Amino acid sequence: MVPDFTNKVVLVTGASAGIGEAIALLFAKLGANLAIVGRDAGNLGSVAKRCQAERGLAPLAIVADLATDAGCDKTAKDTLAHYGRLDVLINNAGVGARTCIQNADMETFDRVFNTNVRGVYNLTRQLVPALIKSKGNIINISSIAGTCVTVGSLPYPMSKAALDHFSKLIALELAPLGVRVNTVSPGVTVSKFVQRLTDYNEKQYQDWLKNASGSIPLGRVCSGEDIAKMVAHLASDELSPLVTGTVVEVDGGMRFGNIGGLVQSYAK
Repeated sequence: MVPDFTNKVVLVTGASAGIGEAIALLFAKLGANLAIVGRDAGNLGSVAKRCQAERGLAPLAIVADLATDAGCDKTAKDTLAHYGRLDVLINNAGVGARTCIQNADMETFDRVFNTNVRGVYNLTRQLVPALIKSKGNIINISSIAGTCVTVGSLPYPMSKAALDHFSKLIALELAPLGVRVNTVSPGVTVSKFVQRLTDYNEKQYQDWLKNASGSIPLGRVCSGEDIAKMVAHLASDELSPLVTGTVVEVDGGMRFGNIGGLVQSYAK
């Protein structure tokens, strides 16, 4: 069965590149009425055009920084003003960092947590009333870093561990109201996000991805489309009507391998 989101309103944050872009494009193909959010107006506009080509209808493109209260307020208000409802909230926006406790500073901590935790918390609380009305659902994009112990990527794994627990807490709270909440937890995924985090040039990045693939039991890193397909599955009331409070890992089994060594290899 192919998920059908015709006439469903779906909000995707961090949609201007990478996993968020892949999610937006898939949901457009599946018929959703989209609101997409990103900080880069140029990239977001490009994604909006591709979504329109898939859907035949232009998405609502919102340029906003979800690390700020103003950005969360704008996103929630603009989405509801434009569509009058919300069926699926996909919290994908996130930032990373390369540091360890011996080199840590509070500016980096605040930058990561303001987007990865506070922004998700703030936007979700504002949109929960609309999701209760529609009996909708929430998908939070986390990372296997939230459950794997590594050196060199603080405070990103901390933020994802917090996001995982936040998802479970609100899943329990909202279940009696008909709202499902789930988490998709990617492994290494081909994206500009990962390339920026490694700080490698294109050749170095491709070599690193090849090395990463060798440490993954299923033999390859994730694509944005791999993550998007799982998000669509969980967001579908036909395919996942009783699934809530779960953390679904899409990593090719990487969490069983040498993730610590891999992370340290780019953290040095």
